[in-house]
Amino acid sequence: MGKPFYVRYDQPEGLEEEGLKILSRLSEIPGAVKKGTNETTKAIERGKAKLVFIALDVDPPEIVGHLPLLAEEKKIPYMYVSTKEKLGEACKIKVKAASCAIVDSGPYTKDIETLAARIRELAGF
Repeated sequence: MGKPFYVRYDQPEGLEEEGLKILSRLSEIPGAVKKGTNETTKAIERGKAKLVFIALDVDPPEIVGHLPLLAEEKKIPYMYVSTKEKLGEACKIKVKAASCAIVDSGPYTKDIETLAARIRELAGF
């Protein structure tokens, strides 16, 4: 099985783990992370998202297919996570998550800015 149609850049190994580590820490701060595709879409549209995470095993893929284009339009960095399960765990929720967005970087602003810069370079925007 190939990559989903919404994968718009090649993500190097290690980037997922780095992003999930930051996401996991921020998920402990109430209101710092918007979970689920509807909340993620709203955060991007309103320009509040600092970094977006999109799972690669979403079925049907159309559920999250609009997120990369929307994020690029708003100049918001986004990254891929191999499974919904990993994303749900990092978000500290008991269910799987197709996507999420960091809206408050709290004490991890520098880490997120560094990660965002790498993603922008990879994605070419």
